[in-house]
Amino acid sequence: MQATEQNVWQEIAEVKEAVSAVLARAKALGATSAEASMSRTRGLSVETRHGEVETVEFNQDGGLGISLYFGQRKGSASTADLSPQALERAVAAAADIARYTSEDPHAGVAEAAWLEFSPPDLDLFYPDSISTELAISLCAGAEEAAFATDKRITNSEGASFSSHQGLKVYGNSHGQLVGYPSSRHSFSCVMIGEQDDDMQRDYSFTVARQYSKLLDPKQIGREAALETIARLGARQVPTQKVPVIFRADIASSLFGHLVSAISGGSIYRKSSFLLDKVGQQVMAAGVTIAEQPHLKQALASSPFDAEGVKTHDLAVIDNGVLNTYLTTSYSARKLGMASTGHAGGIHNWLVSHGNDDLAALCRQMGKGLLVTELMGQGVNTVTGDYSRGASGFWVEHGEIQFPVAEVTIAGNLADMFMNIAAVGNDVDRRGGVLTGSVLISQMQLAGA
Repeated sequence: MQATEQNVWQEIAEVKEAVSAVLARAKALGATSAEASMSRTRGLSVETRHGEVETVEFNQDGGLGISLYFGQRKGSASTADLSPQALERAVAAAADIARYTSEDPHAGVAEAAWLEFSPPDLDLFYPDSISTELAISLCAGAEEAAFATDKRITNSEGASFSSHQGLKVYGNSHGQLVGYPSSRHSFSCVMIGEQDDDMQRDYSFTVARQYSKLLDPKQIGREAALETIARLGARQVPTQKVPVIFRADIASSLFGHLVSAISGGSIYRKSSFLLDKVGQQVMAAGVTIAEQPHLKQALASSPFDAEGVKTHDLAVIDNGVLNTYLTTSYSARKLGMASTGHAGGIHNWLVSHGNDDLAALCRQMGKGLLVTELMGQGVNTVTGDYSRGASGFWVEHGEIQFPVAEVTIAGNLADMFMNIAAVGNDVDRRGGVLTGSVLISQMQLAGA
């Protein structure tokens, strides 16, 4: 093992000692159950603009959080100081808070049967000692490549590089004490273009667990420039009902609304348009969403959730049918379910797709709007109502004709999900939802 790997496992062992001490102290104070967790991250962030350094930041963040339960009364506290005195004060503060809280029959540490006691190695840790000088050079190189791509690129909003590594440790009174390290490296570039009286901006980015798997910064710069140039001359189109394609890099937002709608908290509060829909068809036949938390090196992989609950493969949507809600231990008890391991979010959603690329989806659509940017927050997951500002490209005869800006697309998520006509094979793997472009057969477009 490299020295950095040895160091992080030593650090994990030290944090585990602190968590064990906290849990022992909680027991000594009479807590019937307790849990404690700590996340730490450290790394480098660099931003340049026009080749000049804007910011250089060295980050080191982290804190230990503890929750004590006296019966069904809960108290929580946190500390960034891991000295014995600070840990004792944090436990005492949590115990004191618990004395003033009300009984909650659903509160408590996750059941032992749900927990992960022997987490698998998911190959998430690839530290790399990137010097400040190299990071600055990468950023400047991306901007230089962008400016060299087209004379209409007239300005830059900057290039950014980030390299971070960290660890996560969790323990509770069931005897669970687990942890693992992870790393994340990313690079982005945002450019501005001008033509006649029109000014547009766009960007490109790359992210990976492993620095060597990032795309070349010059490629990112060129992509940012080309995306920006393609938007120049954007105009409105008339108000009408048309098919809409959500390009892969923003299609993940559609499934993000699904996450909110089927989260246990939304369900037990009865604040979701998908209430009582388990076992029913909520998406077009043929759409399947599989969660795979244990993919090696994937950006949303995790052996356990924020409550230590074991993550596992899950068929969320099967041929359009909703199979499950996404629960934490609290929402699971409220709903009479077992936890699905979703405290802290989802873990690698793989959306099924066909064999067509984006160009083929445009040909299938014939006439409509290809959306490449969304604006605003006009989404109501209680009713499913959807209305957002959009920009992108107008498609006719299956081919892109011109860029579009200042329009609004609207519909209802229930209808939109059922009207998914196709998912492309241009899968974007830069986040927790891995999906290709999504063609929806009809939406309301408000324009000129």
